[in-house]
Amino acid sequence: MKIVIINYGAGNIQSIKFAIKRLGYEAVLTDNVEEIKSADKVIFPGVGEASSAMAKLVDSGLDTLVPTLKQPVLGICLGMQLMCNASEEGSTEGLGIFNVDVVKFNNGVKVPQIGWNEISDLKSPLFSDIKDNAHIYLVHSFYAPICDETIATSGYGINYSAALQKNNFYGTQFHPEKSSKVGEQILENFLSI
Repeated sequence: MKIVIINYGAGNIQSIKFAIKRLGYEAVLTDNVEEIKSADKVIFPGVGEASSAMAKLVDSGLDTLVPTLKQPVLGICLGMQLMCNASEEGSTEGLGIFNVDVVKFNNGVKVPQIGWNEISDLKSPLFSDIKDNAHIYLVHSFYAPICDETIATSGYGINYSAALQKNNFYGTQFHPEKSSKVGEQILENFLSI
C-alpha cells in the first residue's frame, strides 16, 4: 500500500510517520502531484496557522489538487480545518470539501484546548472497534461546528465536530498519531478503508 503524507510545511509530520510505521507501513512525505495522485491513501496533516498554511498550499498548487483526489484522504487538525469552506483564523478561504466554516472558541473557555477529551456520536467505518467516549488528544483554538458531515463530536464548553466525512474525505480535529491505542486503531481503520 502506498501511503503519502502531503508535504506543505505543516508540523507534526514525524509523529504521523512514526505512527504509520508502528502499524507496519511506510509513509512517503511529498509535495509531488503525480506521487500524491498515485497513492492508495493520502494524509493531509496540519499544525500551525490557517492563512499561512493555505498560502503554502496555493504556492505549491496543492490547493487545486487536494479536492480532486479520489482515494481516501485523512485531514488531521489544521488539515481538517483547511478542508472546510473557510476559517475565522486569518479570515482564510478553505478548500470547500466540508460544507462548514471553522470558528474560534469564544464561550469563555481557555484556548487553545490542549489535552485529552472524549469523542462520541461515532458514525463511520473510521471508528470501527472504537467505543463511545473513548479518549483522544487535541490541541486547537478553532473548531468546526456540528454539521451534516459530522461523524464524531467532542465537547469544550459546547459540542463541536471532532471528525468530519464527505465521500472519500475524512477529517479529525484530534491527533490520532498522539492518541495512544485509540488513535492507532483509527489510523488502522483509515488504512483499511
